[in-house]
Amino acid sequence: MIKLYRLSDPDVIIENPVMSATYSIDALDFARNARACHGRIPLSKLERLQDYLIENLGELQYEVRGGRNDNGKPALQVSVQGLLKLRCQRCLGELEHIVDVKTDLLLAENEKELSSLDEDESVEGILAEPDLDVLALVEDEVILGLPISPRHDECECSDNAEHETEGEKPFAALAALKKLH
Repeated sequence: MIKLYRLSDPDVIIENPVMSATYSIDALDFARNARACHGRIPLSKLERLQDYLIENLGELQYEVRGGRNDNGKPALQVSVQGLLKLRCQRCLGELEHIVDVKTDLLLAENEKELSSLDEDESVEGILAEPDLDVLALVEDEVILGLPISPRHDECECSDNAEHETEGEKPFAALAALKKLH
């Protein structure tokens, strides 16, 4: 049975005692010993993600598992689930985006090995750091999984536009002038 450990930050829960107060792991050791950690991260703790969000309420659930790939190379499996509220680029309204990221990352022991992994587009790799920040890794994977231009379907955007008030429509006056001519 895994005990629940709370670290120095009361909002972040890591359910694995091998984690330090900075939420970092020795990536190679973690993978070679098939360790795992999982927990919840409040959206407010993910600073780089804030620019993409309409609001930062809620949390993401994550799991990081170490192991080896089919070729025996050390790897990390990163899974993240949750709900983000983004801004639709079509109507500027709120867009709920379901996060369901599952990524396998090969661990490169040095820059040369990482360069060779980068040549193969079917493989994702990162440099195996002795103090890999788990929260930053989770945040990276969430940001990489975001749509480039988040948008509702066209029919949903027109529904959102009907619910806006006149004060929220910056081009309403221009549209009225266009109808007159």
